Amino acid sequence: MPREAVSAAVIAVVIPCYKVRDQILDVLAGIGDECGAVYVVDDACPEETGKHVEAQCRDPRVRVLRHSENRGVGAATQTGYRQALSDGAEILVKLDGDGQMDPAQIPRLVRPILDARADYTKGNRFYDLDALQQMPRSRLVGNAVLSLVSKLSTGYWGILDPTNGFTALHARVAERLPLPKISERFFFESDLLFRLNVLRAVVCDIPMTPRYGAEKSNLLIRRVIGEFLFKHFANTLKRIAYNYFLRNFSVASLEIAAGLPLLAFGGWIGVTRWLDSLVTGVPATPGTVMLAALPIVLGAQLLLAFLAHDVQDVPREPLHPRLD
Repeated sequence: MPREAVSAAVIAVVIPCYKVRDQILDVLAGIGDECGAVYVVDDACPEETGKHVEAQCRDPRVRVLRHSENRGVGAATQTGYRQALSDGAEILVKLDGDGQMDPAQIPRLVRPILDARADYTKGNRFYDLDALQQMPRSRLVGNAVLSLVSKLSTGYWGILDPTNGFTALHARVAERLPLPKISERFFFESDLLFRLNVLRAVVCDIPMTPRYGAEKSNLLIRRVIGEFLFKHFANTLKRIAYNYFLRNFSVASLEIAAGLPLLAFGGWIGVTRWLDSLVTGVPATPGTVMLAALPIVLGAQLLLAFLAHDVQDVPREPLHPRLD
């Protein structure tokens, strides 16, 4: 594709490809004229999706990028991001190649960014209750659990469906992201949300209706849920440290700094004295009970107050209009 055609484009679409040979041509055919460039990233696909696209697709906007070895959907997306940024794109759309999301919905996805109401938008498959009935039950439960944990680790309490692969990102914000530090595999979207919160970017959910066909998802919730929970826990600790102690210090910082030790101290006293009572047969005194109960109650109240502050502390002013 000529560089001039890409550099003039506002919207670039990045499609990471792995075992999507049967769906990719239909996905490409559905991308509208509002998109000036399309990057198909062949992540060492055993079906040679990239070669298939080059042989069958005649769309001049489409360019195939390749990985010599499989590195994961996150790494493939980052490869597409870097090329799109180098070519001058302003909005980076990520679209999975399995055909679950309709490319015709790209204008709806990017509209809040074009209107300077958001820095990053993502699809939300949980909005339409009728559409949820089409989602496989195991995927529905797994995504619900991950959505709940993601709220705590990313700080975006109003966001659902964190693993949704239909996203749009403003180029100015993308340039500020530490791409080498972001997860290269299935945790990419969740890790990206954490990094966006650290930048104080505005994120917006866009209701989308998925299309489930004969495709098989490469993401198996039962295989990654343990890894995801661990990484979400790590990101939660980092987010709290960054936002409440390194970059800012507020009443909420004092609440969590005092609440956690109090809760832990009260729990430790309560458990140890209860075990002593079981061994000796001597009931704990009222003073001992209060020594455990008071820190637990006070610690829980402080943590709830911190949580209330954190829920309200969601970024609301878009970042990209303020960036050079």
